[in-house]
Amino acid sequence: MSIDMLQEKIRRLKNPSMAELMLPLNDLPPRYSPDAKGYGEFCRDLLGGLKGIVPAVRLSFGRFALLGGEGLQELAQTLNAARSMGYYTVLDAPELLSPTAARMVAEAFFSVESDYPCDGLVISGYSGSDIIKPFLPGCREGKKDLFVVARTGNKSAPELQDLLCGSRLVHTVAVDLINRFAPEAMGKLGYSRIAALTAASSAESLRSLRGKYPGVFFLVDGYDSPSANAKNCSYAFDKLGHGAVVCAGEAVTCAWKQAQSDGGDFLEHAVAAAERIKKNLTRYITIL
Repeated sequence: MSIDMLQEKIRRLKNPSMAELMLPLNDLPPRYSPDAKGYGEFCRDLLGGLKGIVPAVRLSFGRFALLGGEGLQELAQTLNAARSMGYYTVLDAPELLSPTAARMVAEAFFSVESDYPCDGLVISGYSGSDIIKPFLPGCREGKKDLFVVARTGNKSAPELQDLLCGSRLVHTVAVDLINRFAPEAMGKLGYSRIAALTAASSAESLRSLRGKYPGVFFLVDGYDSPSANAKNCSYAFDKLGHGAVVCAGEAVTCAWKQAQSDGGDFLEHAVAAAERIKKNLTRYITIL
C-alpha cells in the first residue's frame, strides 16, 4: 500500500513536498570529491539533514549509472539509507523503449530482492501501454507505486505535450491512459498506485487534471522551474490536501549556491530551503 504510506508521511509531517537529489558533479559543495563516492556521500548527508522535514526523496538510476559501477553501488547504498531513515523513495527508471526492456526493469526493480529498493518508480508512458503493463502486477499486489510521465516541466514540453489530439491535449491523452489502469490498484485512501507525473509550471493543466481524474495521484514535477509556484502546485491537491506531492530539486540541493555560500554550510541552506518550500505550499494547501 505504498501510495497510502506516502500520503500518511505527508500528513504526519504536514509537508507535501519531495526532494530530488540529482545534480551535476560540479554543483557538489567543495568538501565532496567530484566522483561517484562524493556524490553518494553528498546525497546521504543531505538525507540526514532533511530527515523529519521532508517525507519523500527522488533519485535517478541514470544519474548514478553515468558514474559507472561504483555509482550504482552508491545508489544502492543511498536507497537503503533513505529507507532506514523513514523516507518514501522514488527512483527514475532507466529509459524504456520496448516491452522487453520494460519487463526486465519491472523484474529488476519491483522484486522484493531488488538491489535498488524503492517505493515508487518513474517511467515514461509515451511508448504506449505495453511499456506500462509489465509493472501492473507489482502495483496490484501493493508492492510498489508507478509514476507515469504525462506532462513535464521543461520549457519546450508544450511543443509536443500540449498539442491538440482531437479535442484533447496530448498530455491529457497520456493521463487518460494512466487512468485506464488506475482502478486496478486503488489504495485505501482513494488514490491509485498507478500515478501520473505532471508539471508544476502548468496551473491550468493541474486544475483540469485534478477535476477530471479524482483517483489519480500526481507527482508534481519542476517546482524549481521559473514559471512554477506554490499556488500553481496547489491545484493538484484535493480539498483534504491529499492526492499529490510536489518535487523540488535544485531549490534544495543547490540552495547554498543560490545563497552565494562557499558550501561549508550547504546543509543549513538545504534545510532552510526545504522548510521554506513547505511553508509556501501550506499557505495554499491544508493537509487534513
